Amino acid sequence: MAIDDLLDEHEQSERVRGWLRNNGAGLIGGVALGLAVILGWQWWQKDQARKNEQAHLDYQAALEGATGNDLKKAQAAVAKLSTEDEVYADLAGLQLAKAQVQAGERDAAIATLRGLTPDASLKPVVDLRLARLLNDAGKHAEALALLAKSDDPSSLEARGDALLATGKAKEAQDAYTKALATLDVASPQRRLIEIKLVSAGGTLPKTGGTA
Repeated sequence: MAIDDLLDEHEQSERVRGWLRNNGAGLIGGVALGLAVILGWQWWQKDQARKNEQAHLDYQAALEGATGNDLKKAQAAVAKLSTEDEVYADLAGLQLAKAQVQAGERDAAIATLRGLTPDASLKPVVDLRLARLLNDAGKHAEALALLAKSDDPSSLEARGDALLATGKAKEAQDAYTKALATLDVASPQRRLIEIKLVSAGGTLPKTGGTA
């Protein structure tokens, strides 16, 4: 090997050593940061899996309590779920409220539904069930406030119930009529709303019939 080549190799190695001296700390820091990110991501995934599994177990406990009439067990599970997974908490809360109504604990069911924080897809269901219970409890103004922007048949029916109970027969008729307009002629719900409309002093729509 020529002396020039040896000098070139020596020069190159010195350059490498110099670069490492100047940039070694940053290089090591970058590697450490990369490892930290990877390890952090793996930890987060494991933690999420653990939390999801626990939330599922608590949801099952809530359902078992609700269906087995162990309402205290169901309430405890729903309360725990509220800090773990809102979707599970809302679904379990609906089941708990149903069990409470069946057990004659209407006010407890109202409190359960009021404690939920459902997302946009579940909120109409929660609001409707709560409004029905509020109507049953004589809290018609609160029921009307919940259903102010709802226009599905069931919500319009519940709104009509609240209006009729407060002496607003004409407005109740309008609500029942709007509900009928959105229902299929063969809908089982239709007959009940027709009866309510007639009882409120209204007239059945010509297209609705009395079937």
